Amino acid sequence: MSVNERCTWQPKEQKDVENSENSDVEPPAVSGSIKALNAFVSDIINMFVEMRISVCRLLKCIFVLQDESGGLSAYELERLENIRQNQAFLSSINLFQSCMSDDSARLIFSGCRPKATVKEVLPPRKSLRLQNKEAEILFALKVSPEKKPAGPLPMDPVNMEDGVKLLFLHVGNKGSVLMLSHRYCSALKNMRITEAQVAKVVKHRIFSAAFHPCTSSLLVAAGDKWGQIGLWNLGGDWGDDGVLLFEPHTRPVTCMAFSVAQPSQLLSLSYDGSLRCMDVQKSVFDDVYDIEDGLKTFDFMSHDCSTLVVGNFFGEVAIVDRRTPGNSHESLYCLDKTLRCVSVHPLQKHYFAVAESNIYDSRCLKKTKCPSISQLQGHTLSISSAYFSPCTGNRVLTTCMDNAIRVYDTSAMNTESPLLTSIRHNMHTGRWLSKLSAVWDPKREDCFVVGSMMMPRRVQVFHENGRPQHCFMDGENLSTVLSVTAFHPSRNALMGCNASGRVHVFSD
Repeated sequence: MSVNERCTWQPKEQKDVENSENSDVEPPAVSGSIKALNAFVSDIINMFVEMRISVCRLLKCIFVLQDESGGLSAYELERLENIRQNQAFLSSINLFQSCMSDDSARLIFSGCRPKATVKEVLPPRKSLRLQNKEAEILFALKVSPEKKPAGPLPMDPVNMEDGVKLLFLHVGNKGSVLMLSHRYCSALKNMRITEAQVAKVVKHRIFSAAFHPCTSSLLVAAGDKWGQIGLWNLGGDWGDDGVLLFEPHTRPVTCMAFSVAQPSQLLSLSYDGSLRCMDVQKSVFDDVYDIEDGLKTFDFMSHDCSTLVVGNFFGEVAIVDRRTPGNSHESLYCLDKTLRCVSVHPLQKHYFAVAESNIYDSRCLKKTKCPSISQLQGHTLSISSAYFSPCTGNRVLTTCMDNAIRVYDTSAMNTESPLLTSIRHNMHTGRWLSKLSAVWDPKREDCFVVGSMMMPRRVQVFHENGRPQHCFMDGENLSTVLSVTAFHPSRNALMGCNASGRVHVFSD
């Protein structure tokens, strides 16, 4: 079959169709796919024919060049000359002899390959659960140390040598001084902080703190996450830069307060179930009240600080009299609420507010289902704290996790205390910071202080009507969130504590 015949070849079906077109008989229907296939095959055949013609012309040109140069082209002659020169150069440097003497090179030139290693077949991997085995402990969880034994503990600082005695400063007779609003704001603006007024008082996160009521000097107490209590005398020379460290507890110290009647006594409460009194005169930590665990808060129910109301996580309040021997309660009542804070009325000591939006009368308590005399409505999430105003008790200040600080009117002790003010404030500190808590200034009836999550870091003072009074900020000495705050009971001083155990003091 010639090329022209191949190019003009057509399938039998197509010829039949063309013949039918020329005839009078109507041709059968042909699909578009068959026509496209025929066109594609024709194009392929034409392409191969053109390629064959091009190859023939190329070979003819090569043969003509070989005949003109004696059988080889100029390119092939130049290539052979280069090969000869390269072999002469390699022979002059004895490269072939050195290569053949090297076993590794001989292997390379011979094309040898390393033998394939047999892959070890390992058994299929299975989890311990599928093997019905106990899970392995990859890391050891931190376990709380054992609880301190009941009874008095020696008051030995862990950062000082044995035999060192403490003497608290003299407490002056200067009481709380009420100031007018404009004088109060001016006093706040005059309070400053320096590098010497920042110190690491305890080793871990601070949960509670208190000012000693002395007027001649500033003395601060702070309790941390693992039961340590630090005393810091600003400008003092005892301990480490004026800091003494004690270990009366083994778990977070959530509440502490100095006795107003006996300023040489500091009462502290811990999650480990112990309530102790640091008595400087006796140089011991007396055991005041003790349960298995779960203590959360306390407050004084008498002016001489001998009677306490103590709350725990299980919704129980205990009335404890320090004058009776032993470390048990006088009476125990169930409120069916988680008690995060307890605050006693400053004048009518039988009233106390709890941080679950209720006010109770200690004279009307029952063993179970104690009725409340007043309710603090409006909270949508859990309440962190609730405090009576320090002078008259006509206000209750609450801090709630719904990002609000509320002030209630409790002057009449109605069934439902009216809400006076609600202040928007970010309360979500996360799991690594202590919860923010708004507390009253003991020198004022209508102003309170609270830490802040805002940047730059600050401590804010508000009036009960919601109006800001002052923001304490310092770019050099204040760069962390101060969750625990407190005013001095008689001097113009404010402290804030952070999660690394440091205390910041602003003073005039």
